[in-house]
Amino acid sequence: TSQTIFVLDYPKFFTPNGDGFNDTWQIKNLPSQALISIYNRYGKLLKQISGSGTGWNGTYNQQPMPADDYWFVLQYNGIIIKNHFSLKR
Repeated sequence: TSQTIFVLDYPKFFTPNGDGFNDTWQIKNLPSQALISIYNRYGKLLKQISGSGTGWNGTYNQQPMPADDYWFVLQYNGIIIKNHFSLKR
């Protein structure tokens, strides 16, 4: 028998300062059916992106969010993964 194993490799931080490095937060190599929801520390939904989306640029309603920890929920095929990352300014 064979079994497929996925390794979830996501950035622990990102720095959306326009320098071209780490300007968006995203999990690469996910199927397009995967859904990622990003929340602030109070549980407010800030952004939802698909697995093939371009990522999150650190804004909410076109306003830059403060440097802080943010949480994400990844949903795919009935699997739910929750974790966090940091936005650094």
